[in-house]
Amino acid sequence: MSILKRLKEYFDLEKVQYEVLTHPEANTAPEVAEALHVPGKELAKVVMLKIGERFVMTVLPANWKVDVSRLKDIFGTSHIRLATEEEFKGLFPDCEIGTMPPFGNLYNMEVYVDQSLTTDEKIVFQAGTHYEAVKLRYTDFAKLVHPTVAEFHVSSAESKLAS
Repeated sequence: MSILKRLKEYFDLEKVQYEVLTHPEANTAPEVAEALHVPGKELAKVVMLKIGERFVMTVLPANWKVDVSRLKDIFGTSHIRLATEEEFKGLFPDCEIGTMPPFGNLYNMEVYVDQSLTTDEKIVFQAGTHYEAVKLRYTDFAKLVHPTVAEFHVSSAESKLAS
C-alpha cells in the first residue's frame, strides 16, 4: 500500500520530506496513536464541521475534543455542528471513511488547526487508509496547507473536569 496519490504528488512537487508509517488496522485516532506508539498530542486528527451549508476541516491532537462553543465564537455563528461521516464521505473519494489527511486544501476546503499543534516539531496524521500514517514537520504542514490557527480544543483533562 502507499499513501494517497494526491498527497504524495503534492509532497513531491513541493519537495517536502515525510515519512510513511505503516500500522495494524486502526479505526480511531487513539487507536492509530497506540498502534504507532505516538503520544496522542502528536497525532493530528481531523474533525469535520458543518457550518450552515459548508464543510470545514479542523485539526487537533488526537486525545483532545473540539469545543463547539469556542468554534461558534470563532466563526461568529450558532449554526455549527460536528458533521457525520455519512455527510462528508463523498468529499474524500480517494480516502477510506474517516482517514482523510489534514490537507483540506487538496479538497477545496478551509482548514483550521488548533493552536496546540503549532508547537510540535513534527505531527503524525492518517493518510487515507486505516493502515498508514505520515510523519511531517509541522512547519512543512503549515507551509503547504496555510491553515487558520485558532484555539478550539478541550483537553481530556478539561473534559473530565467539565463532566
